Amino acid sequence: MRTPVRRLFLPFFAITSATLLLTACGSGSGGADASGGAAASDEVPTADVVSAEKKDDAVAGLLPAGTRSLTVAVSVGGTPPGTTYLSDGRTLTGQDVDVTKAVANVLGVRLKVEQASFEAILPALDSGKYDVGASNFGVTDERRRTIDFVTYINDGQGFATREDSRLAEITDLNQLCGLNVATGAGTTFEATLEAGRHVCTDAGEKAYEVQTYAESGAVWSSLQQGRSDVVMSTINGLRYAVAHQPGLKFLNEFHRLDVGFAFKKGTRLAPAFRAAVNKLIADGTYDRILKKWGTSGSALTTSRISPPELRD
Repeated sequence: MRTPVRRLFLPFFAITSATLLLTACGSGSGGADASGGAAASDEVPTADVVSAEKKDDAVAGLLPAGTRSLTVAVSVGGTPPGTTYLSDGRTLTGQDVDVTKAVANVLGVRLKVEQASFEAILPALDSGKYDVGASNFGVTDERRRTIDFVTYINDGQGFATREDSRLAEITDLNQLCGLNVATGAGTTFEATLEAGRHVCTDAGEKAYEVQTYAESGAVWSSLQQGRSDVVMSTINGLRYAVAHQPGLKFLNEFHRLDVGFAFKKGTRLAPAFRAAVNKLIADGTYDRILKKWGTSGSALTTSRISPPELRD
């Protein structure tokens, strides 16, 4: 079941209790490009590192004339550093949330926050339903054909499994032959796995099975309960999960990707967002956000508009 979209006319990221009940029925980041992990709500960092950020008139001047508010789509249901809830059950938090709020402060715009399933956000940008997507979207050449991006962090694809697994570093998908691989629906991980399924049959081996889930909790449950053998998700999300959930081990990074805000192709918002991210990098707010979420190793030195996909 897909969660009904809720529009929140708020200058901050908060969710009503009614919306929280709805999320239990459907959408989530799903260990997707949106970070997957596992942690209790009282383990979520709560430091305020963005509210002191003020409007920069020069940067705000790059917005299209008359821009006062923007509709941002987020996928909720992940765990840190991805988008999740604070202990009040209504306030959204996470690395993407902090970066988005800080950019909005620099631009002096109000955010209309809408929830959507991860896989629904990118297709809806072209229709104008949303102005921007903020759910840890990896920048790929395939996506760049129809989507514009403004980068704000470097993350990517990796693998994790149970501590008792014999699996070691996975450098080639043929090492997965015959295994069950859990990942998020509509993600770069699913696309990578589906595109590579032939490597097993080409070698005369049994193909691996791709198990997709709409919520990150389901991904980890499948691993812990033995229904899957390995998880493919974001590097930062996997590292967080291993640090906060017993019985897991991080295997390795597989493919690095820049991550960015997503927009309709040809958007006029991109120069302003790029300048805003670069302002955050220059004034130290960006560094504080990444330190809060333990992702300083994924820092960018500058934001770019729709750069080519990183190739290892």
